[in-house]
Amino acid sequence: MKIKTKQLTQMAVLAAMSILLVYLIRFPIFPTAPFLEYDPADIPIFIGAFLFGPVGGLILTGVVCVLQGLTVSSASGVIGILMHFFATGSFVLVAGIIYKKNRTRKGAVIGLSAGVVVMTITMILWNIVLTPFFLGIPVEAVLPMILPIILPFNIIKAGANAAITFMVYKSVGKVLGLELPETKIAETEVK
Repeated sequence: MKIKTKQLTQMAVLAAMSILLVYLIRFPIFPTAPFLEYDPADIPIFIGAFLFGPVGGLILTGVVCVLQGLTVSSASGVIGILMHFFATGSFVLVAGIIYKKNRTRKGAVIGLSAGVVVMTITMILWNIVLTPFFLGIPVEAVLPMILPIILPFNIIKAGANAAITFMVYKSVGKVLGLELPETKIAETEVK
């Protein structure tokens, strides 16, 4: 992927929006797991995947994860950066590929829905592997948290961010000076 100056600027704006969102809006969903916080920071990254494709979305994910990990979420350290990259990166990769092949509202819904599923499954696995290091607890202590906490948290976070992304991605693209043209299939669906 060759990145032009205009694209780089647009990606920087999305990265800044992401950092600002996590700074302003961040709260735990489950009191029993305060380390699992909802934030809307993935929304600009998901929009970036729609605008720039899966590779652009992954680049944006990496930049935001490092910046967020060094600033707003520095307490979570390297493990927090990795967890964020695995979560958001898995979503962006799947949603970006699907939307790139089917640039319609239906393609957006399918891509975002698949992203929610893939991110949720990915984070169950990575929580089993990395949460013991992050919290200093054995794997056996993480396993009972999967169904009542980790699974619903990831569905809620990814689902909410996907729904908001669906509602705003066209408008944000226009503000950034990018149109998200839908394919000919979408035009014939409307007629």
